[in-house]
Amino acid sequence: MNNGFVKVAAASIKVSVADTEFNKISICNAIDEAVKNGAKIVVLPELCLTGYTCSDLFLQEKLINSAKEKLFEIADCTKAADALIFVGLPLIVNDKLYNCAAAINRGNILGIVPKVRIPNYSEFYELRHFNKGNDVPFDIELKDNVVVPFGTNIIFECDKYSKLKVAAEICEDVWAPNPPSNSHGLNGATVIVNLSASDETTGKDIYRRNLINGQSARMLCGYVYANAGEGESTTDLVFGGHSIISENGLILAEAKRFENQIIYGDIDVEKLLMERVRMTTFEGSFTNDSYRKVKFKIDIKETSVDRKFDPAPFVPSKVEDRTRRCEEILSIQSMGLKKRLKHTGCKNAVVGISGGLDSTLALLVTVRAFDMLGLERENIIAVTMPCFGTTDRTYNNAVLLIKGLNATFKEVDIKEAVTLHFKDIEQDINKHDVTYENSQARERTQVLMDIANKYNGMVIGTGDMSELALGWATYNGDHMSMYGVNASVPKTLVRHLVRYYADTCGDKKLTEILLDILDTPVSPELLPPQDGKISQKTEDIVGPYELHDFFLYYILRFGFEPSKVFRIAKNAFEGIYTDEVILKWLKTFYRRFFSQQFKRSCLPDGPKVGSVAVSPRGDLRMPSDASAKIWLDDVEKITLKQ
Repeated sequence: MNNGFVKVAAASIKVSVADTEFNKISICNAIDEAVKNGAKIVVLPELCLTGYTCSDLFLQEKLINSAKEKLFEIADCTKAADALIFVGLPLIVNDKLYNCAAAINRGNILGIVPKVRIPNYSEFYELRHFNKGNDVPFDIELKDNVVVPFGTNIIFECDKYSKLKVAAEICEDVWAPNPPSNSHGLNGATVIVNLSASDETTGKDIYRRNLINGQSARMLCGYVYANAGEGESTTDLVFGGHSIISENGLILAEAKRFENQIIYGDIDVEKLLMERVRMTTFEGSFTNDSYRKVKFKIDIKETSVDRKFDPAPFVPSKVEDRTRRCEEILSIQSMGLKKRLKHTGCKNAVVGISGGLDSTLALLVTVRAFDMLGLERENIIAVTMPCFGTTDRTYNNAVLLIKGLNATFKEVDIKEAVTLHFKDIEQDINKHDVTYENSQARERTQVLMDIANKYNGMVIGTGDMSELALGWATYNGDHMSMYGVNASVPKTLVRHLVRYYADTCGDKKLTEILLDILDTPVSPELLPPQDGKISQKTEDIVGPYELHDFFLYYILRFGFEPSKVFRIAKNAFEGIYTDEVILKWLKTFYRRFFSQQFKRSCLPDGPKVGSVAVSPRGDLRMPSDASAKIWLDDVEKITLKQ
């Protein structure tokens, strides 16, 4: 469970209705397989010891007694199993019959959780047989000298890893308006298990998936849903074994319907707890005296993480999702700028165009905003400012882009002004240091600001969130604008936004221009070209943006520590980057992220488009002089075998 990962399993097993011996063997085999595959929490379906569809056979004493007898045999079979196991069975308590989940750990029955929402509609007539369970636990004697708590409000807590707290509910419980899992989560449970027997009807799988996913998101928990499958009676219903494992609104694993199988998921308990810390509206009630804590034992070992982490967390992997996301983000950016222009009464905008991705996106957003306002595109003054590092490719693309969008083209060659400035500050023009570079960036910003004054316009910022995270911006140069439309868009997403525009604009010539811009290396073009080509490639200097965006997402969105970020980065970029390369740029990220906060502390306004942003007014209120020591110390402790 290193880094908070806990492997869980949901098993849909073949049952034989009312044959408890057959079902016991099936259950034990499933547990054995799940534990061998590393599962520390194993969940079986509702009433799996007897079969859910026994109907009036539940009123037969022989069946009830046999189920209880087989429960103890299952416990004996799992003495060596290093897991917390949940098995469904009917149980008589105080002369009433209950639909129950039994929690088993290392041969011991730890507690019994009864179902509290008993359906009595359509195909489900459980009230004919079962009683509503109690919330507040009380002790019951299962057999001589075996006393366990019985009730819904039981939280099973790992003795060596207290962050792992597990609670149970049964099938209909989660379909009700106020599921027990609401209370469980608010009282500390980080993983909810559900023993279910939900039949299949047309479209029900979609609803079920949304329900489980939504509940895991609402309660900021891991949710393990084990559903009944083949072997149940088909007199009136068919059960498809549709098991689901979800984590805070993300499906980790989902069983194929109509196939009995065991599915696995690696639930990140630490991530869930950090989400709860972050979300102040998640108001726990940890002083609830009605809850009973029961300890369970599992070995704390390194968990092999089988879940795959997306190397591009800001970019949806599915084409249809990516298309929708791009349209949504462009709309958010454009609406933000539209509001700012309308509020200020500004009818002109000034954008510096380099022929690179960021300035291209800023111009596309500005065009959209002007179209929304019904303003003429000629009121957009797009300025190219060639200097020492400008190449023919980027210059030509800038010119063609501006004209293709019907904005007003303006060129200001800043070589002479920068050269004069070098003389004023006694800078050797042949010394290509940071002064040489930043003087050009600040001159460009000065030109844009003064043109904005001249035309009563607004300077639109072009810098993206990845650059801001790394501090890859010239202070009071490209760092400054009157509205930064790209301020919360990571570099990996900028590329897809421009590509989306190219694919949907309906203008063949404009598409060709945009595709060539997409194919151009990322560069500030502040150093002279070599043989007419870009000599200064950003990713050669600060590292690959796809790595930095990955680091940025997991550090800011979830607060992961360096060792954990490194571990999941190795998972995500396996076969793409070596461990040495990932570690090198992770160190760079932490060093630059902390040292460059002063640039983010005075950012211009700009629209937030996603769950991660660096605005000092909202998402990242970080001291400019915060020490990076404990993070860098942790990075230095990382070994490449980790």
